[in-house]
Amino acid sequence: MNLFVFCVFCPFLRVSCSNPLSHWTLLPNVLVLEVDGTWGDHQLSCLAEDSLHRDNQTRDIVWRKNGEEEAHGNSYQVRLVESLGGGNYTCHSKDWSVLNHTEVLIMQHQTNRRRILEKPEQEDYLKCSAQNYSGEFHCSWTWHTSRVGKVAFIKARHVSDDNSTLCSVDASTQQWMCSSAHGNFTCSVDKSGNSISCQDKQHCPFAEESQQIHVTVYVKTSQFLLESYSKLFFLSEIVKPDKVRIWKVNTTVVEWSYPSSWNTPYSYFPLTFQTFQVRGKCRECENPCKGSKRSKVRRKLDICLFRVKHRVKAVCVRAKDALCDSQWSEWSHVRLRRSRKSNKNRHLQNSVRKKENVLEL
Repeated sequence: MNLFVFCVFCPFLRVSCSNPLSHWTLLPNVLVLEVDGTWGDHQLSCLAEDSLHRDNQTRDIVWRKNGEEEAHGNSYQVRLVESLGGGNYTCHSKDWSVLNHTEVLIMQHQTNRRRILEKPEQEDYLKCSAQNYSGEFHCSWTWHTSRVGKVAFIKARHVSDDNSTLCSVDASTQQWMCSSAHGNFTCSVDKSGNSISCQDKQHCPFAEESQQIHVTVYVKTSQFLLESYSKLFFLSEIVKPDKVRIWKVNTTVVEWSYPSSWNTPYSYFPLTFQTFQVRGKCRECENPCKGSKRSKVRRKLDICLFRVKHRVKAVCVRAKDALCDSQWSEWSHVRLRRSRKSNKNRHLQNSVRKKENVLEL
């Protein structure tokens, strides 16, 4: 297992800055240069001074940028023009063996202009949600149409641990791990490439949350542009239950239950439910809960049994945490198809009741 530690300093790559640009190491052999848009340069060194034994050895060193030969000597000046200058830099010996290498990523310093991700209206760049209070959560985003990139690094921690969190990445599994006094997070990129899944292994679902979670996702493009996107939240703010399970008991009664992924006991993690009945024709609708004529939406705290009115085509139910103002789950629905025989019996019963002057409630 190849384990790279976030704070490791690469002793073979020495960097000096010829103008006031900040720089830091994202990963071993991955250097981030924060630029302000002005022209400048940044010096890379191939070998440490004490490893150079004779004068002609420096002349034999060849620098390449993205595979193209660029210069000779132990030092190389990275030219910075606005957001340009990033790339894969390698230095080689006379026989073309690699002596050192580094990937230079460019990050624009203190700018509100973002280029890699798109920001939906009235939403953040990162959209995070949790199925329950187990400590696991997911964050997704939307790539810009002209700048699809990939995740370069993930950092997750509690707010109080910002300066004491140690992060590392397992190169074989591409799993990021961040540990501190108050949390032990593991994160991985989902197969889609536009979302991550994280879990705090120290999280206790029965304890009240006292500190927000701080997630930062570093993304890069093929042009070696790097940007970071962050989000702060409590799990109670982003929790969104899975869809409830709903079924038809008979022609007039439907029943539902808590999502199987929700925390137990339900008395400690109660859900509140919202229901409505769909009337009108929607036989071809894949989801009758959308775009249908609705009856009045009703809120039920803990009742999982519902009596259906006459001429109702479907019943829709969704749930949310009863103790906090979080997100509703997606709608679940069940269709109701009454037979003609049942309808005739109902009309007959209504006629009898009218004759007996019985008021149906």
